[in-house]
This record gives sequence, C-alpha cells and structure tokens, in this order.
Amino acid sequence: MDTPNGWDKSTISSIALELKDQPGALLLILRRIQDQVGYVPEESVPLIASALNLSRAEVHGVVSFYHDFRHHPPGRHVIRLCRAESCQAMGAVALARHIKERLRVDFGQTTADGQYTLDAVYCLGNCACSPAITVDGEIYGRVSARSFDDAIASLEARRQ
Repeated sequence: MDTPNGWDKSTISSIALELKDQPGALLLILRRIQDQVGYVPEESVPLIASALNLSRAEVHGVVSFYHDFRHHPPGRHVIRLCRAESCQAMGAVALARHIKERLRVDFGQTTADGQYTLDAVYCLGNCACSPAITVDGEIYGRVSARSFDDAIASLEARRQ
C-alpha cells in the first residue's frame, strides 16, 4: 500500500524483517530504507520499532542523531560538499557560498523545483583533490565555482 509521500509500507516492513536479527540491525535497517526510498519517512518509525521491539523514541533518537539520515525526500540530484579541513583550506568555504547562492538553498535543503538537494559532509576521502563534491554519488575534485556551474549545466542539458 502506497503512502501519500510515495513510499510503500510493505517495503519498510520487509526490510525491517529481513535485517532485524543482524548485529546493529537498527542502523542497517535505516541505511537500507534510505538507500531504497531516498529518506527515512517519519511514518516508518513505528514499523521499525515494532520489528525490533524498541520504542518509537529509541528509533527516532537514532534517526535524528545521525545527520546522514534524511527526514524528507531528496531532490532529483543530491550534491554533497565536503566541509572537512583539507577542503576548507582549499576553497570549500567560498565554493559553499557560491553553491548556496546558485541553488538558492542552504545545507540540508532542496530547491523549490525539487531538482537539487545540498548536503554538507565531513570528508569524501578525496583530500588530495580538494575541494571535493559528489553529485548523485559521483565524486568531483578540485571543484571551482565555474566547474560546479558546468556540472549543473550538464545536468540541466540532460533533463531537456
């Protein structure tokens, strides 16, 4: 049965039941849900809690503690900007300012048209090529304002 937000309760339940006996099951379940659905719907918390015999508060506490878990559907394209020391030293602060202005969003937000979500991360493991971003999981290094704009233009050209 689909919910109003477009995710399926049976998907959540089957993930929870499949992983509930694994060590660290709660995090495994949350990660799998986010991977498949794109975020962890608030309405899924009771289903997860029931499968693991936890309180809703315990599940909600874990979801809200880890910043990597989304609470709302992401945009069509997810941009993650590294904010770790190496990237900051190589221009990520200015790049962040440019990206926020270009997309008209802050970290953790999605553009009004639903196309882009901007996330802050604290190391993409690409320090030698700072500053780094990912766009839909593909890593880019030595990113400048211009190369960012080129990447966005490429995405928009594919959309048309």
